Amino acid sequence: MTLERIALISDVHGNLTALEAVLADIERRGISRIFNLGDTAGKGPRGDATVRRCREACEVSVRGNWDDFLPAIPDDGPPEMLWWRDELSPESRSWLAALPLSVDLELSARRIRLFHASAESPHVRVHFHHTPEQFASMFENTEMTGAGPVPDVVGYADIHDAYIESVDGRMLFNTGSAGNPLDDPAPSYVILEGGPDESWPFGVQFVRVPYDVEAEIAVAESLRMPTRDVWSVELRTAVYRGRQR
Repeated sequence: MTLERIALISDVHGNLTALEAVLADIERRGISRIFNLGDTAGKGPRGDATVRRCREACEVSVRGNWDDFLPAIPDDGPPEMLWWRDELSPESRSWLAALPLSVDLELSARRIRLFHASAESPHVRVHFHHTPEQFASMFENTEMTGAGPVPDVVGYADIHDAYIESVDGRMLFNTGSAGNPLDDPAPSYVILEGGPDESWPFGVQFVRVPYDVEAEIAVAESLRMPTRDVWSVELRTAVYRGRQR
């Protein structure tokens, strides 16, 4: 028996070039189990293609905030949002809207919970700089997570900023973003490693993967994607559009 390894990706945001680079790195490492923590479409130019690719590659996917609101945008919604909504096929929209909001698993006797943004909702954000109360709330059972065993380890996504933190025996980590990182231009993902009981080691590894940024920006330009100017700066510099001059 060998250690189980699970790759966690998130926040692909329609960046197919980055996704393929990340999936290729995962395959090179011999990892067959991939969990997707949400926000597969929106912001980038190829949401439908990334949804289809993640459906093929990922054993588990959970619903992010973009996955939740994008399929439901009305016809009189903002034009840029309609562009991303209509880029998705009806089948992809239905698949995103039906995804679960959290998933629980166990490795090396660690109870692990995975979701997109917080235990309250995929729309409630917990940043890298958070309060002790916010940290504690990530481990609570809520209407969204259900009443399973309270986790020892929580992994989430949403903020596009990879980090790990341990407090009083509880571990919180963020996967960063596979398609729109805002802490380093290189896409990130996480590898969980563990075994069937407490006698096995447990590990959390962060991986950064280089890819052809300009190729994906060229796709956005060719499709005349909305907000492609600020999105391109984000991809090249990892500077969030709200902080760009």
